[in-house]
Amino acid sequence: MSIVVVGTVAFDTVETPFGRGENVLGGSATYFSTSASFFTDVSLVAVVGEDFPEEHISFLQGRNIDTTGLQRLPGKTFHWSGRYGYDLNEAQTLDTQLNVLMDFQPELPESYRDADYLFLANIDPDLQLKVLEQVRNPKLVACDTMNFWISSKPETLKKVLQKVDIVVINEGEARQFTGEPNLVKAARQIIALGCKRLVIKRGEYGVLMFTAESIFAAPAYPLEEVFDPTGAGDTFAGGFMGYLANTGDLSEEGLRQAIVFGSVMASFNVEDFSLNRMKRLEYKEIQSRFGSFKALTSFKDISF
Repeated sequence: MSIVVVGTVAFDTVETPFGRGENVLGGSATYFSTSASFFTDVSLVAVVGEDFPEEHISFLQGRNIDTTGLQRLPGKTFHWSGRYGYDLNEAQTLDTQLNVLMDFQPELPESYRDADYLFLANIDPDLQLKVLEQVRNPKLVACDTMNFWISSKPETLKKVLQKVDIVVINEGEARQFTGEPNLVKAARQIIALGCKRLVIKRGEYGVLMFTAESIFAAPAYPLEEVFDPTGAGDTFAGGFMGYLANTGDLSEEGLRQAIVFGSVMASFNVEDFSLNRMKRLEYKEIQSRFGSFKALTSFKDISF
């Protein structure tokens, strides 16, 4: 089944201890849709400027990503610049140029409004609410956010969290949103707002998934080479949602498997700058790493 993702398509300039990418393809919707496209059909809603090259659109379309919802407006494309130190879990933002994103008003094409799965990537929560008004009867809605919206629009963000099934954020955002340093307590507070599940991304320390009754933990896949963590969280979300849309299995077991597939996809993304590794990725590699991931976390049960 298909997924609609609403987010950003952008240019990134990224520095890490291992290199630099200048004006490379980025954006939350780009990473998400590329990752999800390995599992299911994806429809993308975002905005770019007049400077956005056709080769990037051709890449997305080559992944069978429907770009009907990709608007092109007069002006320049959203551009983010950031730097990572040896602690790759946190980026230092050097510059943010919103450009055409300032005028972005997401409008879902008619063919998108009956989508079974919807992912609201990191955009203004007012826009996320607007998108929710345009979909008819989705089976599953998930959203992401960031520290800027948590501090500037907390009440609007609460309204979004009350209307979605799954919230995907990182551990710093969970603590910021609740004012609670303990992640378990913070998760309980967020779930109490109305969402069914909370997925907390912890970078190199893995992922935690919470419901009101359960906690599931998955480690990050151990890698020898990590070049650029930009987009890893969106790539994780794409793999997670893509697997769910592919199988239609929303049981506890199905969601846990989706967490692992999301982690697998993120592990590939960080192996190169921008989407370079994803462009070379083949599905047989995903299957192989999923098997390695399973072996990594497998142990024998014993009786005392």
